[in-house]
Amino acid sequence: MADSDRSNRRDGSDRSDRLAGTYFDAAIELLRQVRDEEGERITAAGRLIADTVVAGGRVFSFGAGHSSLPAQDTVYRAGGLAIMNLLSVPGVVGVDVRPATLGSALERVDGLAAAVLDTSPLKAGDVLVIISLSGRNALPVEMAMNARALGIKVIGVTSVAYAEATKSRHASGGFLRDHCDLVLDSRIPVGDAELTLPGIDAPFAPASTVVTSAIMQAVVATAAGTLAERGIDPPLLRSGNVDGGHDWNARVMGDYADRIFYRT
Repeated sequence: MADSDRSNRRDGSDRSDRLAGTYFDAAIELLRQVRDEEGERITAAGRLIADTVVAGGRVFSFGAGHSSLPAQDTVYRAGGLAIMNLLSVPGVVGVDVRPATLGSALERVDGLAAAVLDTSPLKAGDVLVIISLSGRNALPVEMAMNARALGIKVIGVTSVAYAEATKSRHASGGFLRDHCDLVLDSRIPVGDAELTLPGIDAPFAPASTVVTSAIMQAVVATAAGTLAERGIDPPLLRSGNVDGGHDWNARVMGDYADRIFYRT
């Protein structure tokens, strides 16, 4: 769909009672763009994770603020890989810190990423997925730089548009996309808001969580399928709310206990 068509669909002439449908249309269009234009890189990311599992490595995901939500969504998740771990940085994961604005401030602190990695279980040969919508703050940039220096493979999930329209907040002048082994572009427009309406001064209705979560689940699905193609039973979790789910999960987590870090 042409950009002009999308713009017209999001135009402020939409009545408020149509906004829900307009938002869904915008989110679906973004998902289509990602499917069609990022498919090969998503497949490559899934295969990289599968390669890491076969080699006995560990897999972690990280995001700050609302970018932490897609990272968390892959961890200890029914239908997901048991070996997906969250790299948690106190104060920046979610909005449970008070004040909530502290999380945004911590993203700009130089040196924090190095301290986190130095005290984490990550080691050479592992994979770290770093999610940052803008990719411009010090924390995700330094996380990628330091991880690669340690021999860790880095998959970045970001909006490349930010690197083309904003200035980096890292001393190097670089963005997350500049320090990854593989970059997945979420295609989210700068500002992360899909709708406008007369009488509302700011654009609204962000779609980054919807799209980025879909990207992450597509990567995990590809990794599971790749493992199966290689004759390896993928370490998938079942829902604890179905009969036998807890027993299944206990077995899987026992088999991969040395690569699971969310149970301690």
